Amino acid sequence: MQAKLAPNFKGALMETVRHHLHAITLIALMWPVASMAQACGIALALAVDVSGSVDDREYDLQMGGLAAALRDGLVADALIAEEAAVMVVLWSGSSRQTVVVDWQRLASPSDVEHFARAVETVPRQWRNFSTGIGEALIFTANRFAPVADCTRRVIDVSGDGTSNEGAPPEEIKEILAAAGYVINGLSIEGETAQLTEYYRKNVIAGPNAFVLPAFGFSDYPEKIRRKLIREVNKQLARGSETREDG
Repeated sequence: MQAKLAPNFKGALMETVRHHLHAITLIALMWPVASMAQACGIALALAVDVSGSVDDREYDLQMGGLAAALRDGLVADALIAEEAAVMVVLWSGSSRQTVVVDWQRLASPSDVEHFARAVETVPRQWRNFSTGIGEALIFTANRFAPVADCTRRVIDVSGDGTSNEGAPPEEIKEILAAAGYVINGLSIEGETAQLTEYYRKNVIAGPNAFVLPAFGFSDYPEKIRRKLIREVNKQLARGSETREDG
């Protein structure tokens, strides 16, 4: 269940949030000029949940599944066609987010393979902390400056629970959407009732944003593969509706 914040604490928190998001707004202003001169079709940040509800087996399923999805022929071809820039972030509570694989430009099969190998060898960062989706969004969005030339800016958030710490994601997502980001979600159903509906209402945002449910961590590898195909492929991304999809 999402924690309720006392009015005075929430006011201070949102003032801090506005301070962090000022940099995002400045970065967003740079994109229309930069993108005209460059070929990168999408900057894709993959934000992976490593909060306390995710055990080591489930962590391995996420990272191994993500690496396998990147190697999938349809996914790899789409990434190369878009000359995509991709980054991986691990996130947990409000002060625990880190870039574990920094931005890499994927212009060839060897680039994709190098990135996939980096993903599958990332050690886990935390084990016993809360779930701060809003903070993960802020942290991730603030790292797009090196890929300001990319036409589309997508944050791909996966997780198995609702936010219970830090900035409210339902407020952060609206700010980010207004700044030109698309936020898509992969809800890992099992621990939290109606998680996909929560993601639809409180996390995803932007043109053609969507949430895809995985029915447990064992379903994650297939669903992240499908999700990457849908959000990287320009025609599929533009043709989708803002909704959940089975």
